[in-house]
Amino acid sequence: MREMNAFKKIEFCPKFFTTLRNYNRETFAKDFMAGIIVGIVAIPLAIAFGIASGVGPTEGLVTAIIAGLLISIFGGSRVQIGGPTGAFIVIIYSIIQQYGVGGLAIATVMAGVMLVMMGIFRLGNIIKFMPYPIIVGFTGGIAITIFSTQMNDLFGLGIEDVPANFIDKWVCYFQNIGNINWWSFVVGVLSILIIVYTPRLSKKIPGSLLAIVVMTAICWALKYFGVTDSVKTIGDLYQLPSGLPSLQLPEIAYGEGETFFSTVQSLLPVAFTIAMLGAIESLLSAMVADGVIGDRHCSNTELIGQGIANVVVPFFGGIPATGAIARTMANINNGGRTPVAGIVHTVVLLLVLLLLGGLVGAIPMPCLAGVLIMVSYNMSGWRTIRSMCHQSRSDIAVLFATLLLTVIFDLTIAIEVGLVMAIVLFLRRIMENTNISVVRDQMQVHHDGEAMDECLAIPKGTEVYEIDGPFFFGVATKFEEMARVRSNAQIRIVRMRKVSFIDATGLHNLEIFVNASLEEGRTIILSGVNEQVYRSIERAGLVAKVGSENVLDHIDKALVRAEQLSATLFGKQ
Repeated sequence: MREMNAFKKIEFCPKFFTTLRNYNRETFAKDFMAGIIVGIVAIPLAIAFGIASGVGPTEGLVTAIIAGLLISIFGGSRVQIGGPTGAFIVIIYSIIQQYGVGGLAIATVMAGVMLVMMGIFRLGNIIKFMPYPIIVGFTGGIAITIFSTQMNDLFGLGIEDVPANFIDKWVCYFQNIGNINWWSFVVGVLSILIIVYTPRLSKKIPGSLLAIVVMTAICWALKYFGVTDSVKTIGDLYQLPSGLPSLQLPEIAYGEGETFFSTVQSLLPVAFTIAMLGAIESLLSAMVADGVIGDRHCSNTELIGQGIANVVVPFFGGIPATGAIARTMANINNGGRTPVAGIVHTVVLLLVLLLLGGLVGAIPMPCLAGVLIMVSYNMSGWRTIRSMCHQSRSDIAVLFATLLLTVIFDLTIAIEVGLVMAIVLFLRRIMENTNISVVRDQMQVHHDGEAMDECLAIPKGTEVYEIDGPFFFGVATKFEEMARVRSNAQIRIVRMRKVSFIDATGLHNLEIFVNASLEEGRTIILSGVNEQVYRSIERAGLVAKVGSENVLDHIDKALVRAEQLSATLFGKQ
């Protein structure tokens, strides 16, 4: 029975099925046209992302077809378009370098399972826990890395084995600077110019597609008329896409002493990075789409849909996929309003895979380099980085640390270090804003719901410890140091009106303070304790130690209680 109840709590309501209830011919016409346009937009991107990731054009198209179809059917957004994205290029390339294509497939399946589990356990709001400077930092770092990977094709340097490391890569480029193919460079620059200026002429025509069509035609003409054939094309370097993708089991190349389980264990961190990256990018894309179409996506369903896609796509030779903001916005701007548009877009890509493989092989590599350079420029978010440079130094430090670590090392390290830095700097900020003071004669009470601004007299033999902020491990030591100061006060009031929560370290230090005071014959009064903090100190046994009559909700009551105890104590003396 419990298992049934747990299953019912799973939020899995794909938009594809809910939107079909009131579906009509007019909506289909809009979705159909949007799907065709988005499919055309996705062609160069899928090919480019596949090649840049270290696999090939076929893998990029297969990923866009299968993952795009599954995300549209099982996802939680009406307009989300899924497929390979630039954010995965860096991590995919590094996995292939170290573990091969089989290792990438295993990591992708693991990431898919993680995404499904995130959705099942309702972690759809996970994006709220990722600090914005980290998102901006690793996105900017990925953009720089993508840009750096395209120099070989842009300049036609002809380097067969480009180093994976960022610094080594640029050293290699400069060492081969004398091998520049100026025809390749001109093709790449013209491709960039076409992409940049096409929106000024028409917003309906994708600049990347126009650049590929024009530059492919020019390069074919240059070769046909015998001017030059030095510009490398996709067909010169990769096996051309042809036929339907077939089911295939991943093959892992084991190193010496390695087993399947040891490989899975070593792939766990990168699989987690793929899952987190996929979750962040897909939910960001869905949130942006919601703001445009006035809808609300189901974040947990979206994570499950993304997970299903990433579990399935590796068995057809595909790579990690997620929601693509640019393609999703193209879908919206062209009238797409249901997942049917995403399905139509996959049909367009499938037709390209089946019928236009030869034409794909004629696309010049420097033209694809130009497409990816523009992708990296749009990803970089340099305007956001510039504006964030005017914010707090801690945010700037997290941003640039994440960016540099992404570029120099890898995304996994960047996110781990960025998160640790963000947490540490956040805790430091809380510590700086949490004050602990001791008052012995009179105290100023401000009007914030407790009382009007006034000075309250503190009874004889009484001192007040005021904790202004959360009582956690970061400030517990500060409280302990203050409590060590010798005092003749027989009554100690701990004012906790601004203590929103107390953790185990805070409880431990408060317990030491209470025990030491009671051993010395002092009385402890806890003032302004909220319900959450009260439950914590009650479970820790502190309410029983100080007496429930000495745990009060207002400083006025605490001072009255101290006055009574003071009169009794000093009256006896």
